[in-house]
Amino acid sequence: MIKKETLNTRRLLCPLPVIRTQDKVKHLQQGDILEVVGTDPGIMQDIPAWCRINGHQVIDSYNEAFDYFVVIEVGHDK
Repeated sequence: MIKKETLNTRRLLCPLPVIRTQDKVKHLQQGDILEVVGTDPGIMQDIPAWCRINGHQVIDSYNEAFDYFVVIEVGHDK
């Protein structure tokens, strides 16, 4: 069964959102969905770059007010 989880990285600055994302993905299965939300606009570039390197797929990214969201599907190379 596919899980959908949210990771709150608000008020954290680079590189902590990526580190927290990496730590969270270690506990997820291939196909699970992780929504990362943060206040650092850098996650809009940093998380997708980390995903490309590590075999995960960005399925959505957007911002609402002061929050930035990156939704990823956990790949096989976690």
